[in-house]
Amino acid sequence: MSLGSTTRYTGVAIGLHWLIAFAIIGSFSVGLYMVDLPLSPQKLKLYSWHKWAGVTIFLFVVLRLGWRLSHRAPELPAGMPAWQRKAAEATHVLLYLLMFAVPLTGWLMSSAKGFQTVWFGVLPLPDLLGKNKELGDLLRDVHMLLNFSMAALVVAHLGAALKHHFVDRDGVLSRMLPFPGNTPTGDMK
Repeated sequence: MSLGSTTRYTGVAIGLHWLIAFAIIGSFSVGLYMVDLPLSPQKLKLYSWHKWAGVTIFLFVVLRLGWRLSHRAPELPAGMPAWQRKAAEATHVLLYLLMFAVPLTGWLMSSAKGFQTVWFGVLPLPDLLGKNKELGDLLRDVHMLLNFSMAALVVAHLGAALKHHFVDRDGVLSRMLPFPGNTPTGDMK
């Protein structure tokens, strides 16, 4: 597929985008909720679910990146300023880095704290580090910082998409919507 041969992402890219987006929002929300709960069976269950979600998100991101590398993105509007193109590219690169780093730091933290990750309660994943409380606490802080950094970047990404849709009316958001026929795109530039 050549650049500019389509005005939309592929169905697979769109599906993975929204699946990953909703999974990240859900996992982030559960993480915020569970962290301050008192130790209980419910809290341990939520931690397990959160870790399962992290591993699953990581795998979906691997699929999404593989798809993205083999299927070019639609061309951005010709009239888009160079700084916006660079900002869009930088945002996407940072989002991909964070989508890998967040679950990886969570896995590292669990390993350092001595809690093995068992995906869906069935598949035990190897610990990546030996038990080390100080390192586990540091990795918890890094994991939280990366999560809040991703949240800020997602808000910026969403804000830019909405600006393109409602202010610029250039069709940028429509390229990633599952149902493009139902969305006004204005004049395509």
